[in-house]
Amino acid sequence: MIYLDNSATTRQYDEVTAAMVRAMQEDYGNPSSLYQLGVDAEKAVKAARRHVLEAAGWFAASDWDVVFTSGGTEADNMAIFGAAKALRRQGNRIITTAVEHPAVLECMKQLESEGFEVIRIGVDAQCNPDMKQLEEAIDGHTILVSMMHVNNEVGTVMPVGKVKEIMRSKGAPGLFHCDAVQSFGKMPLPSEADLISVSGHKIHGPKGSGALLMNRNTAGASAGSGASGKGVSIPAFIVGGGQESGRRSGTENVPAIIGLGCAAKIAAADGADDADGGYLSMAEIAGMRQQLLDGLCSKIEDIEINSPPAAGLAPGQCCPSVLNVNFKDTRGEVILHTLEQEDICVSTGSACSSNKKGQSHVLEAMGQSSKDIEGAIRFSLGRLNSPDEVDVVVDAVASAVKRFRRLGSFR
Repeated sequence: MIYLDNSATTRQYDEVTAAMVRAMQEDYGNPSSLYQLGVDAEKAVKAARRHVLEAAGWFAASDWDVVFTSGGTEADNMAIFGAAKALRRQGNRIITTAVEHPAVLECMKQLESEGFEVIRIGVDAQCNPDMKQLEEAIDGHTILVSMMHVNNEVGTVMPVGKVKEIMRSKGAPGLFHCDAVQSFGKMPLPSEADLISVSGHKIHGPKGSGALLMNRNTAGASAGSGASGKGVSIPAFIVGGGQESGRRSGTENVPAIIGLGCAAKIAAADGADDADGGYLSMAEIAGMRQQLLDGLCSKIEDIEINSPPAAGLAPGQCCPSVLNVNFKDTRGEVILHTLEQEDICVSTGSACSSNKKGQSHVLEAMGQSSKDIEGAIRFSLGRLNSPDEVDVVVDAVASAVKRFRRLGSFR
């Protein structure tokens, strides 16, 4: 099988699976227990926190708290609802973009129903947010801005490094939350953010693992959560026994946390350490993306690249692992199933909304017509792919698209 849907999920590294099995069979102590088995589990959890920060691109662990969650969705919910509750006395305005993940957009809908004012910033044809609109929207009553680092459907790198600067210049009392689920382990995360959501299963870690990173250097944005009062302090999302420094109660899922830490450690090495399995580096993945782009453009006519053409880490560029292409006068779903018959997995958009009626809200916000959206395919590469696989995919896609157009199946 050739798997090119790594933005949806990834296959666990064998090292991750082995570490999790060992945790379940041998190192199964409760981290809150005082005997050695519990102490060993606590040390493993602490090591995973360090590996997460290393994968984020930082090594000053003293500046950040890592709160483990059940995944990126919980981390988003914890950040957004926590910030809204903590700061509602300081304002009522919340700002996000029109192309966020459903884990963010659905939170915004709920907050709107509770009386908060939510402003959704538009994007251009390559999914770059309208920064003028953002600057005009931020005011002295803005308690939260939530902007993703990398768009999950087209891969655009957002200008997240500018958000906190604008908030400070406009006197906004709020927090900046960044959904970094698609960028974590692939590029340095924005240290300017106050809250950052990450997930394990996008970087060859286990499903059901994630974390909320909380900036200890944030000033003037705390509300009683039982924490030290230094930096970001939002109400606990889950209450109970006071685990995770009182921020997220419940006995820690140690095997999943260890698995996340293992995957994060490999991501931080970025292919430089042969002892980590010799997995591809992000530079090599960027080369395969260009190989895929060049191959599709050379073998198929009438296609439109929805992603920014250049791969890179800067705002306006495309995350090296993602390529979204519109094959005009086709239906992406038909192409997807045709490729599936050849054991090739791709996507027509976000897996988190693929079972719902309606077209991609991201491509719609980018100004795509309904007909063009129907022909869009997302290819997402991972550290387990190979250049040879890319050549096979190019030939298979070209054959599927030409066959579809020849049969005149578009309605």
